[in-house]
Amino acid sequence: MKHSLQAARVATYVYFVLCGTLMGAWVVHIPAVETRVGIGHAALGGLLVLLGLGAFAGMRVAGRLTDRLGARTVVPASGAVCAASLVLPGLAPNPWTLAGALVVFGFANGSLDVSMNAHAVHVEKAYGRPVMSGFHATFSVGGVIAALAAAAAGAAGLGPAATLAGLGAAGLAVALLTARSLLPGTAPSGEDGPATEAPVPAAGSGARRQIRVLAVLALLVMLCEGAANDWSALHLKDVLGAPAGTAAFAYGTYAAAMTTGRLLTDRIVTRHGSMAVLRHGALTAAVGITLVALTPWVWAAFAGWALFGLGLSGCVPQLFSAAGHADPAAAGANVSRVAGLGYLGMLAGPAVIGWLTRLTALNHAFLLLTLMCAATAATAGILRTTATPGTDHRPAPAPAGSSH
Repeated sequence: MKHSLQAARVATYVYFVLCGTLMGAWVVHIPAVETRVGIGHAALGGLLVLLGLGAFAGMRVAGRLTDRLGARTVVPASGAVCAASLVLPGLAPNPWTLAGALVVFGFANGSLDVSMNAHAVHVEKAYGRPVMSGFHATFSVGGVIAALAAAAAGAAGLGPAATLAGLGAAGLAVALLTARSLLPGTAPSGEDGPATEAPVPAAGSGARRQIRVLAVLALLVMLCEGAANDWSALHLKDVLGAPAGTAAFAYGTYAAAMTTGRLLTDRIVTRHGSMAVLRHGALTAAVGITLVALTPWVWAAFAGWALFGLGLSGCVPQLFSAAGHADPAAAGANVSRVAGLGYLGMLAGPAVIGWLTRLTALNHAFLLLTLMCAATAATAGILRTTATPGTDHRPAPAPAGSSH
């Protein structure tokens, strides 16, 4: 059983890499697809909203299906559909067909995102210790693979459709071949015990409230992530006057810090608990983005973006993990609620900051992110009631007669 559990963990890593690769393949081909279809940036922005709405719908559907059918069924099916639909945007001849292609691809990508996170929750429960952040770290590896593959295909003279078709075919094979290593049930009973279906406990009002709070926190944290993705390089270029090449390193610094943080977070959670990681991580991110907002120096801005990425790195994995462990038999549905609202926050982040720039300077608009990080830190106590396996750091009960 230990060997099968290790295989399930490796398989989960593979699906996270697959999800990152498929999404990254679309992202790096956005300029080429935009030119092929003959649309401007404004029209493209509207089409990207459709991709986000498709992903949100996929998350909600896949969450319930994962609880009903099991991750071993839904994860590979979602991965296969996501891989097969990757070529559709590259084949679209006009905006209408591109819109349909993005809705389908977004739906499949959202389904894969939630179902693999639900499976990750069960793997973590079976291990009896934190492993969630490591899975999220490997998602970034997929983006690197997509960029390298696109560069190689471009050097070989392949167009977007051929490149997306090749990556999609490879992804389809990976999704189907890796399925056999997934846990056979949806709620493993222990580290060395068989993975079996567990009865669904009645969800009380307290549990529902907890999931709603986790979802709101995911919205705040992922809105911050979305803002960093789209505005970090522009901040250095437009506000601090850095050359375009130097400005590009702002996002690279942020992304590298986030990936590094996620590789280290599981060990920190084991020692200090998920609540401490969320609270201190959000506070670190608040310090970082405040430094970005107020500093006139490029080197200090780099430091601020690094702190921002490092602080945010462990937040989303802890929220997803807490949602799944709140009720392992309904992990898919709960993760979909938290991930779905968080995904909307990531989509809204760039737009919110863009709207604020009509009222104030870009760097000052970032202070809204400071408030969101501070609010997240203040609410981190919600994780006290949902401990990740192996991280019960609640204080021991006071001796009899103690006033505390």
